[in-house]
Amino acid sequence: MKKYYSLLLGVLTCVLPIYGQEKADSTQTTAKHTVTIQTNVGRMKAILYDDVPGHVQTFMQRARAGEYDGTLFTRVLPEFMIQGGAPDSRNAAPGARCGFGDRSTEIMPEMKPEHFNKRGALAAPRQNDDVNPERKSDMSQFFIVQGKVYREGELDTLELIANQKIKQEAMEKFFYPVRAELRIQKASNKREYLKRLKKINAQIDSMIRATPGHLLFTDEQRKAYTTVGGCHHLDGQYTVYGELIEGFDILDIIANQPRDQYDRPKKDIRITKVIIN
Repeated sequence: MKKYYSLLLGVLTCVLPIYGQEKADSTQTTAKHTVTIQTNVGRMKAILYDDVPGHVQTFMQRARAGEYDGTLFTRVLPEFMIQGGAPDSRNAAPGARCGFGDRSTEIMPEMKPEHFNKRGALAAPRQNDDVNPERKSDMSQFFIVQGKVYREGELDTLELIANQKIKQEAMEKFFYPVRAELRIQKASNKREYLKRLKKINAQIDSMIRATPGHLLFTDEQRKAYTTVGGCHHLDGQYTVYGELIEGFDILDIIANQPRDQYDRPKKDIRITKVIIN
């Protein structure tokens, strides 16, 4: 899907594309393993991605050893995610704060742009950047994204806001110095004008992509976030290593539980068994 920024400069209208034209497709990822997460309110089933080996292998080892069995979902937030598996939750008293994880289980991140935080994404939590600058994953627990559905216009606005400063700098570098020449060229040689404009667009696009902090939604992200939903702001922050294929109704039941001031469900939602298939 192509989108455009439009900049009107006198008689010259310069059409500059919003970026994110490349297409990634996580649905093409093969999965050798599936996991069934059984809870006291129902079961969920997910595939585990083959191309995130460190996280998948660690998750499977812990699951087969029963490390998640008997633990709780300790943090649930509607339109966001559910988090469970922490070892300190297994025997936690009612109402006690728990879910602190285990830093000895941290592994290096394996973030991949094609695996993003759409509804049902299975991912690893982590400590904040100030104490965990490498963004290592805490494999003692996991979270599953519920998220919300976005409108196309909301995603457009997010891109505009995030990229505004970068885009302005790119325009000052590549477009503004030659805009007078472009006006003349547009009138005298429309074909060469369009060819040159395409090159400028590509230069601006390249500069934005190379700048840390940019926000560009791929076609697949746009499709997912405007249909099934998700949490776009988690992208690039946490390693996603699988996704639900069954049990979305259970995800919703857990995410919408009444919760205390620490977002722990008031009624224990327990993981009874995690089975690797």
